[in-house]
Amino acid sequence: LEILKIHTSGVALDGEIDFESVVKMSDQLNGADLRNVVTEAYVFESHGPKGTLINGRGLFAIKDYRDSINQDDFNKAVRKVAESKKLEGKLEYQKLGFETDESAVGMSYALPRNLNAHRHREDGSWGHAAQNGHTGTGIGAKLDGYFDKRELPMYKDKPYSYAVSRRNKPLYQRWRFTLGVILFLFALLYWFGFFSSSKTTVRGQGRSAWKWLNKPGTAQIDWDDRREKVREAFKLSWDGYEKYAWGYDKYYPLSKHGGQMTDKGMGWIIVDALDTLMIMNLTTRLTHAREWISTSLNYDQDQEVNTFETTIRMLGGLLSAEYLSTAFPDLAPLADDDEGAPGEDLYREKAADLADRILGAFDSESGVPYASVNLKTSKGVPSHADGGASSTAEASSLQLEFKYLSMLTGEKNYWERAEKVIQVIDDNAMTDGLLPIFIYASDGRFRGDNIRLGSRGDSYYEYLIKQYLQTSEEEPIYLEMWNQALAGVRKHLITYTKNSHFTVLAERPNGLGGELYPKMDHLVCFMPGTIALAATGGLTVKAAKKAGKWGPKQQSEIDLAKELTKTCWGMYKATGTGLAGEITFFEINDPPRSEADGIPPPADFTDASWKDDFVIKRQDSHNLQRPETVETLFYMWRITEDVTYREWGWEMFKSFVNFTQVEGDAGYTSVANVLESPPPLRDNMESFWLAETLKYFYLLFSPTDLLPLDTIVINTEAHIFPRSKLVRGLKTGWTRKPRDAEGKLVEHQKSHSKKEKGGGESKVRRGDKKGGEDVEKEKGKGKADERD
Repeated sequence: LEILKIHTSGVALDGEIDFESVVKMSDQLNGADLRNVVTEAYVFESHGPKGTLINGRGLFAIKDYRDSINQDDFNKAVRKVAESKKLEGKLEYQKLGFETDESAVGMSYALPRNLNAHRHREDGSWGHAAQNGHTGTGIGAKLDGYFDKRELPMYKDKPYSYAVSRRNKPLYQRWRFTLGVILFLFALLYWFGFFSSSKTTVRGQGRSAWKWLNKPGTAQIDWDDRREKVREAFKLSWDGYEKYAWGYDKYYPLSKHGGQMTDKGMGWIIVDALDTLMIMNLTTRLTHAREWISTSLNYDQDQEVNTFETTIRMLGGLLSAEYLSTAFPDLAPLADDDEGAPGEDLYREKAADLADRILGAFDSESGVPYASVNLKTSKGVPSHADGGASSTAEASSLQLEFKYLSMLTGEKNYWERAEKVIQVIDDNAMTDGLLPIFIYASDGRFRGDNIRLGSRGDSYYEYLIKQYLQTSEEEPIYLEMWNQALAGVRKHLITYTKNSHFTVLAERPNGLGGELYPKMDHLVCFMPGTIALAATGGLTVKAAKKAGKWGPKQQSEIDLAKELTKTCWGMYKATGTGLAGEITFFEINDPPRSEADGIPPPADFTDASWKDDFVIKRQDSHNLQRPETVETLFYMWRITEDVTYREWGWEMFKSFVNFTQVEGDAGYTSVANVLESPPPLRDNMESFWLAETLKYFYLLFSPTDLLPLDTIVINTEAHIFPRSKLVRGLKTGWTRKPRDAEGKLVEHQKSHSKKEKGGGESKVRRGDKKGGEDVEKEKGKGKADERD
């Protein structure tokens, strides 16, 4: 788009303009200009008279209101500001609400927001990964202090990092500008492959152990051997981490060092991978990890951490280790955790200590947890972005962990605090069980209308059916909610590609009445496996039929799961590397087709024309070694017993080995662009590579009697919990409010009916008074306006 020219040319641009591009030109487009852009976009949305939104509010107004603006309006606003040559002025430092100093005068900012690909993290750590902190004493440094804190990375959202613009000297006098020019030229050379022989992008060296990659296939497949190949890959990654970054929360395989998220560390990688070590029977490595947990892991730290990530990774990892070490003593057996041994309760004690610290996040007026929590004070902290709202998926994906801890300890408090969240969510009675992706902890009401099953929405739906299975189907309320939500997905979000008829689980950014957006995050690929799991409860299809648990509904759901799985696999097959991008867009009809149209399923992958329906944009082309697709392949293999899913998994695993291994013995890392072959590498190994991705590959190639699906439930970080009956007085502590056939609350209708029968309500009969539902909307309007 060459948006850098906008400052001098004033020419309207064609195409899509994302916030990331604006940030890249932050030295040309200053803070006042950004205010103009956001103000104009807000006016396009008809939210209010121009100037009332941003003027006098500065940086935080931009940050708080950006989610109210859709992509089209943002494009229009940038063009309008450019055409009218409003690119002038400075962002007055007085409007930022910070102390002033001489170096602050004349500075301006650009807050990052890529509207399509990489959404803002709700905590303040987004600037840390790429910048490793900033220096300076002006407003830029003060902003860094506010946003650039060492907090936990977002698994469900992991955007890029950006630097803050500084303008206290003329452009040509600033060393940062000079350095920026040098880096820009360096980036151009990198972009065109000038450094393609650099060590940081070399793949395939030091891999004598992987000669099997190039061996021709044989008629007889040895799945045990393939499972062992996964185990070898895990050992290479783990040993690299152990050698170069032991005890650190983050691991950078290319530069061979580690980094912490808190002053003392969280055990992020070690705890997250504990149960994988057990499942793979890696006793020596498990001994080292357990020793570190016993002697070095201490959660008594004055540090804000993400409530959700800490729960699913750390609490979930410890609880899974507790379960596997007691229920499966032959998996990586250690004498130290045997019954009566000094370390028998290590995992349970660490888990209870951490859970007690996290519980403070639930101390909100509504019971919905705050986005973050201070580990030392156990005080919940609202999100630093998104108007203070919590992510819906994060608030509603803590239940498996806290409920299992209640089963272990007999402490009902964990159970009650966790299930209260689901009650508050359900009392909103959202249409067809589909939820916006943000919810306020203050009052339990949703923020905005954006509905998707990707980031910030996904695991809410996953945990509905898994809560039902966790308590051995003794809580039917969660099955009812799952069935309602799945029907809503099929009604509102399912569509098909234009030419090849692949099934797409799309988004509704502006609510169910808004336009369907043909986009799937890789994260959405958890859904096919979850649908299959719900259809049979974890049994094979053959066993479910034999048990009389099969009918047209279950068959329809399995068919949908198969179609979505093929789409997710297509996201890998569509690239030359065999690796999926972070986000894929699709070509669809206008208007979009739905399930009701009876679209035939796609053919196989032999005709390459199907790729024309898959669109991976360059800014979405990175691969973080995510687990969702192999997770679905694991479920689909176990449930359908179709070996095709194992074969797809093997092809996927080979692509990971072939393109993500770094030189030498450091292991594997993320990929910057799957559209290039070989792809450039990124210097970061996510903990879920060990905790989830390799674990699911290992289970996919293992015998099916290893952790049978009908005896366990797996959390959203692939940690293993048992299924059990309701014990120790635990029970479902709430009921759903009555609803009609359309899912609307019956109590509203009853209230309206009573008013019609009462005196002084003749206006109702004449049609002059609003119905009960409209009255409720009017009552909530004031609060909603005030909050927005």
